[in-house]
Amino acid sequence: MPHNHHTSSLGFTSQQFPPGVHICQIFSSDDERQESLLKFILSGLQAKERTTCFSDKATEKAVGEFLGNYGISVKEARDSGAFTLAETRDIYFKDGRFDPERMLGVLSQYYDDSVAQGYPAARVIGEMTPTIQHIDGGSRLMEYESKVSLLLRDRPVTAVCQYDARSFDGAVILDVLKVHPLMVVRGSVVHNPFFIKPEEFLSY
Repeated sequence: MPHNHHTSSLGFTSQQFPPGVHICQIFSSDDERQESLLKFILSGLQAKERTTCFSDKATEKAVGEFLGNYGISVKEARDSGAFTLAETRDIYFKDGRFDPERMLGVLSQYYDDSVAQGYPAARVIGEMTPTIQHIDGGSRLMEYESKVSLLLRDRPVTAVCQYDARSFDGAVILDVLKVHPLMVVRGSVVHNPFFIKPEEFLSY
């Protein structure tokens, strides 16, 4: 098991968090999304945490240039397994569908592998794209997000879920808030007043 006393910054502020926090970021500009994503990756690698990113917008070139400013080689990080970068559709929409159980298994395996490889913690940042609203299984997104909160109690991956406010309607965004205990607001991580505990949410 990773050290329980391990805490780290998420890159947004100097705030320190233990592993296993589940956070949503509702962003409204590409710059906001990119800045948060890059800072989250950087702070993870600086803390020696295993770090992964699911995004259709983040390129290895952009990530590499940013990390290079801080003396980190993205190639070395990827070659060592400390950092992985994958497109959203290749992770969330494998075989053209969204399967919550498969995704929970992916997160579980990622945590177990990270522990086995000696990392003090593991983190993931992923952007959910509006494609989810049009594919098989997409209606189970909020069920999945709520179950992530349950999973992280036993396998504390630090997870940031990015949603573009321009791509989802207000009702969906409100549902997103209901299933994340923490949220990013103007660069700070705050407790989310809309959060509904997963045991309650899943009983609806």
